[in-house]
Amino acid sequence: MAETRVHGENPEMSVRAYLRLVLLGALIGIPAALLAALFLAFVHELEHWLWDVLPHALGASSPPWYLVIGLPVVGAALVAAARALLPGDGGHEPLKGIGGGPTPIEYAPGIALAAVGTLAFGAVLGPEAPLIALGSVVGVAVTRMVKLGPPGSAVLGTAGSFSAISALFGGPLVAGMLLLESGLAMGAALLPTLLPGLVAAAIGYVLFVGLGAWGGLNATAIAVPGLPAYDGTHVLDLAVAVVIGVVTALVIAVVRRAAGGLTGLGRGHRHGRRGMAMLLLAGGLAVGLLAQAARALGGNSQDVLFSGQVSVPAIVAEKSVAVVLVVLGAKALAYAVSLGCGFRGGPVFPAIFLGVAVATLATIGFGVSPTLAVAVGAAAGMAAGTRLLFSSVLLAALLVGRQGVDAVPAAVLAAAAAWITVAALDRRTPRADDAS
Repeated sequence: MAETRVHGENPEMSVRAYLRLVLLGALIGIPAALLAALFLAFVHELEHWLWDVLPHALGASSPPWYLVIGLPVVGAALVAAARALLPGDGGHEPLKGIGGGPTPIEYAPGIALAAVGTLAFGAVLGPEAPLIALGSVVGVAVTRMVKLGPPGSAVLGTAGSFSAISALFGGPLVAGMLLLESGLAMGAALLPTLLPGLVAAAIGYVLFVGLGAWGGLNATAIAVPGLPAYDGTHVLDLAVAVVIGVVTALVIAVVRRAAGGLTGLGRGHRHGRRGMAMLLLAGGLAVGLLAQAARALGGNSQDVLFSGQVSVPAIVAEKSVAVVLVVLGAKALAYAVSLGCGFRGGPVFPAIFLGVAVATLATIGFGVSPTLAVAVGAAAGMAAGTRLLFSSVLLAALLVGRQGVDAVPAAVLAAAAAWITVAALDRRTPRADDAS
C-alpha cells in the first residue's frame, strides 16, 4: 500500500517524511536559538566595553572623539580580514536584502567575525542578516548529520534561520513572515517550508521567554518604551502617514543609490582584495567622522552609529527640528556608507530609524502623537528599505505594542505609500544595487 502524500507538497514527500521534517525543525530550534543568544550577548558585551567601559577608563564621561572616529575604522579592519582570509566573503551583502539561501558550515567563522566588526564597532547595520546566516548553518549541520535529500535540506536550512531571529523580531510570526516574504523560502512548497521553520522559531523563542518557573534567556523587548496611548484614528494622521511614507521612501532611495555607487566603485577597483580593504577602511573613517560631526552640531553620536534600534526612543522624544535634521542627515549618509563599502549586517533597523526620524518632524511640527510617529515611521522605513510590505506593518505594530493598536491603519497607509514610491522609482531608473 502506497504511503500517504502531503497534499500540495513535493510528490516524493510522504506524511512520515514530512513529520520527520517538523520534528527536526523543533530539534534545530534549540541550538539555533542558543547560538543566536550567545552571539548577541557577545556583541552587546563587546559594544558595552568599547563604548562605555573604555571611555570611563580613559577618564571621559562619553566616548571621546578619537574613539568615535577610530573604532569604526578598527571594525572595518576586522570585516576586511574576515572577507579576505576566511571563506564566505563575510556573509550576505546588505544592499541585496536580509539574507540568502542555506549557508555552508565553513562560512560561519567569517560571518561571525564580519558581523562583530560591523555591529560592535558602530557601523550602521543591524544583526538580522548574520543571525539568519548563523541559524542556517545550524540547519545545514543537522541536514548533513541526518543525510536528507535536497527538498528536506532546503527546508531545514531555513528552519534554523527562523529560530535564530525569532527573539530579535518579537516572536515566530514576524520571523516567519520576514523570511517567507523576502523569498528565502522560495523554491520549495510553501507548507513544508513554513511549518518546520515556525516550529523551530517557536521552540527557539521559548528558550528566550522561559517555560513555567524557568525565566528563559531574557529576550530583548521589541516594543518602544514610554509611548503614550494612541486612541482613535484621525483624518489628519492618515494624511500625514501617507506623506511620511513618500518622504521616507525618497530618503532611503537616495541612500541606496549612493550605496550602490560605492559598491560599484569597490567592484571596479583594480587591486582586488586590497581595494576592498581600502574601501572598508575609508567607510569606517567616514562613519566615525559623520558621527563626530553630528555631535559637534548638537546631535548624539550614538544615535548616528549602530543600527538605530535602541535609539528610536531618543529620536522620537527629541523636541528640536535642527537636531532631528542633523541626526537624520548624518544617519542616512552613514547608512549609505555602511551599505556600500562592504560592511556585513542587516538593513532593517537603520531604515526603521530613518523612517521614525522623518515622522518625528511631524510630531514636532504638527503635534502628531509619538506613538503614531513610531508606527508609521517604522512601517514606511522598513517597507522602503526592504520592499517587504506585510512584515513592515507587523513589525511596526509590535514596536508600538498595545499603546498603538489604533495606529496600525495609518502604518498600513505609510507602508503602502513607501512601497508604491519605491516601485515607481524602480520603474524610472534601475535599482542601484542591481546596476552595480
